[in-house]
Amino acid sequence: MKRSTLLVIALFLASLNLRPVISSVSPLLETIRNDLGMSASSASLLTSIPVLCMGLFSPIAVKLGLRHGIERILSIALLLVGGATLIRWFTPSYTFLLITALIAGIGIASAGPLLSGFVKRYFPNQVGSMIGVYSVAMVIGAALSAGLSVPFQNAFNGSWRSALGFWAILAAIALPAWWLFVVRHADRNVVQTSSQSNTGRLPWRNSRAWLLTLFFGMMAIAFYSVTAWLAPAVSNMGYSKVYAGNMLTLSTLVQIPATFLIPMLMHRFSNRLLWMIACALSNLAGILLIIFSSSPWLAAILLGIGNGGLFPIALMLPIEETSNAQDASSWSAMTQSVGYVIGALGPILVGWIQDMTSSFVFAFVGLAAVTVAMIIVQLFIGSKKESDREVLVATPASSRQ
Repeated sequence: MKRSTLLVIALFLASLNLRPVISSVSPLLETIRNDLGMSASSASLLTSIPVLCMGLFSPIAVKLGLRHGIERILSIALLLVGGATLIRWFTPSYTFLLITALIAGIGIASAGPLLSGFVKRYFPNQVGSMIGVYSVAMVIGAALSAGLSVPFQNAFNGSWRSALGFWAILAAIALPAWWLFVVRHADRNVVQTSSQSNTGRLPWRNSRAWLLTLFFGMMAIAFYSVTAWLAPAVSNMGYSKVYAGNMLTLSTLVQIPATFLIPMLMHRFSNRLLWMIACALSNLAGILLIIFSSSPWLAAILLGIGNGGLFPIALMLPIEETSNAQDASSWSAMTQSVGYVIGALGPILVGWIQDMTSSFVFAFVGLAAVTVAMIIVQLFIGSKKESDREVLVATPASSRQ
């Protein structure tokens, strides 16, 4: 089997682990709340803590990747995610559950920007398709965990702990493959040369990077709020928990073709503004349907298309704006570090507003407003001249901006 094929398999298996620790919680959230006596705002921390970690620890991951190699740090990240997920099988309390969310969040935070660097290093001419593979794997992991967590809970005699801990199996599959296909063959000279040309500093003074960061943050607010609260919101309309969980699964499944196709189409056709706004409008339409308690299945489909397109676009933009793996990791770390911190507020605020009003209407009105603001940011990103959207030439000065 060709080395490139093995690298794609490794990328897919690693990416498969980046969402179950979050997505498996939502269908079981009401059960967990009732069992542990948690408020909605407290329960939202199970989703928000991993997302917040993605923001706080992404810059550290870039520096570790430069020093020790992105391949090795990604192995440790997978170990953290898998270990934290497995521990959930035995969690005795709400506090312990939050600790597993923290550990897994650190692992996911380390993997995110480094996988972007991995794509830039090994597939510099196939960014669109590889981001598609990366994103589709995340969506599949989210879909499996969202759709099967309740059936697994039933299979494990009603144990939500076992249903959460089961997803450690994905890391158990990915780690050996990642080590065999990637780490054993990593070029140490690449690590040494790269570390000499890039200090791992993030482009804090680059206005273009800040536009991408704002876009990522607003996308993350909508994405993780929907992931955490779509099923409870549908259930709040009067539908059964099984039906509500199925709507989350439907939304996640719809993301798969959108996640794979839209990055490739955007990479092929230069008018990326069209794709960004189309996805944002799809998201907005789905949110409005939830606000007016109308057609949950249609809302789930529209949200799946919107989130499925926006997420890989947000991942892809920093890679397209840079010329090497280290700068791609640095730009991705900045967009993800700030963006995920912003995104972590979404599920918390939705839970808090639901506690205050006993309704999801006002919370989803807020999500609609965020989506409109995101479209405005997209206009600034996508309305640049064609020459401004070409790959930036990385220099010591530009990489330190």
